[in-house]
Amino acid sequence: MSQIRFFGLGGLGENGKNMFVCEVDERIFVLDAGLKYPSVDLFGIDTIIPDISYLIKNKNKVQGIFISHGHEDHIGALVELLKKLNVGVFGTHFTISILEDMIIENGLKVSDYRLYRINEQKKLKFGDVVVEFYNVNHSIPETVHVVIKTTDGCIIYAPDFCFDVNADKKYRTSFNRINDVSKYGVLALCCESLGTSNVDRVQNNIASDHIINEALQKEQRVIFSLFSTDLERIQRVVNMSVANNRRVAIIGRRAQKIVNTAISSGYLELPEEKLINLKYIDDNHNNNDKDLVIIVTGIRHEPFYMLQRMCRGQDRLVEINGQDQIIMMTPPVPGTERMAARTLDILLKSGAEVINIKKNQMRSSHANAEDLKMLYSMLNPKYIVPIIGEYRHQYQHKNIAISSGYTEEKIIILDNGDVALFSDGIYKGIKEKVEVGDVLVDGSIIGDINEVVLKDREMLSQEGVVVVATTIDTRYRNIIAGPEIVIKGVVLTEDMKEATEKVKEVTFNSLQQYMNKRYIDWNEAKVLLRDKIYNIINRMTKKNPIIILSIIDINRQ
Repeated sequence: MSQIRFFGLGGLGENGKNMFVCEVDERIFVLDAGLKYPSVDLFGIDTIIPDISYLIKNKNKVQGIFISHGHEDHIGALVELLKKLNVGVFGTHFTISILEDMIIENGLKVSDYRLYRINEQKKLKFGDVVVEFYNVNHSIPETVHVVIKTTDGCIIYAPDFCFDVNADKKYRTSFNRINDVSKYGVLALCCESLGTSNVDRVQNNIASDHIINEALQKEQRVIFSLFSTDLERIQRVVNMSVANNRRVAIIGRRAQKIVNTAISSGYLELPEEKLINLKYIDDNHNNNDKDLVIIVTGIRHEPFYMLQRMCRGQDRLVEINGQDQIIMMTPPVPGTERMAARTLDILLKSGAEVINIKKNQMRSSHANAEDLKMLYSMLNPKYIVPIIGEYRHQYQHKNIAISSGYTEEKIIILDNGDVALFSDGIYKGIKEKVEVGDVLVDGSIIGDINEVVLKDREMLSQEGVVVVATTIDTRYRNIIAGPEIVIKGVVLTEDMKEATEKVKEVTFNSLQQYMNKRYIDWNEAKVLLRDKIYNIINRMTKKNPIIILSIIDINRQ
């Protein structure tokens, strides 16, 4: 009999940052380590990753990190995690290959980390706990669910998946393995919720394939936008392009690494004679051939950004014109809606023929109600834990489980940090809460961003900044140069110009008064001067800019 604790460090009540912990007695099993992209109000923040303080405090108990697939919302935080917690990472060949590229991209050595390749035949033993896997269908190859076998039954971590019997064999679900797992007995199924809002979902790709084929049969260049991690869709576009005797070019900042990994792993098949590398546009090359298919790829906002550059003539490989067909297969992800709409406007203004294939026209790679019910029926879990998604997704998942015959007592909805306790095969409730939170990543600086910094950035975006620069000589008590006033982010009205002159006068007079004193506390002087400058600008312009004082003493250089 075991004491089992399950909780999320991220991925509950939010879209992204997926990271879960299954603790069996004194052994900790970490499930995925993803990132989340910021909303527009987090000024200058690149990504958000989970707070791993709990894992660091209990690092001696951590048995390993088990990753389900290679999407950034599931592995994007791994490199930062490994810097602080160098434990074994277990994933499929393709997923580990992507992780190795991420490690190299961050200037680290792959050899410094313990990366283990697994498959669905692999059984990993940690005392009386066994970890196994089974393959599922998703938009990226070698996606697996993680099975943690305990003496009280299995805890199954079942993130992103769907059941698509028409999928390429490389992407298919291993129904036989699911059947084997069910025979052992499933205590809790911790299953994704993102696709629960997919009502009347498209069951196949016939409609979108028809649109693509129709475009490829015309005698004009076709440009596709696709996310670089949607390899199944990239493969379909490539297959149809080759069938229509087209040459194919794939471009994108991050595309080449993922594409090369997919080709070397056999998950992306591109005939060499049909794959071309575009040359820079010059007098001899314009890359406008009518038999050309260009696949523009990237993550999140990148395909939209690249299309905009192509329309404006800023791209060195492609310039979109009125003779092109553009097929957008990149439904906006959270945080990119505004950029996607702007890109569509720019494309239409270019005169090109634009086809925007929307999300509900393509088969989703996330489980809808029917997929979830099918998984329930195959695994017959004792408890269901809706994970991955915002609360509305978890709540809808709960309703689906109820419609499948589960009572509310058998459905466990958690927030990040809530610890679901199972003792001797029985759910005992939420008995505690572990420390959780967001770690904001700003470029290469991690965890150093607080509310004060974000507030300053918000003020900069709305109120602007005023820099007052002066050079002084404290030895001879003189002002050598300035004050010079630099204003950014503020409209220079007549009131602002008048305020600028008053700021110069106040700064000059204040510095002269301070330098006539026998002893000068420059920290106090700067605080008082900053308050005077702020009051002048606020009174005359009703603005609240950030005030930056730069007082340079030539005797300290």
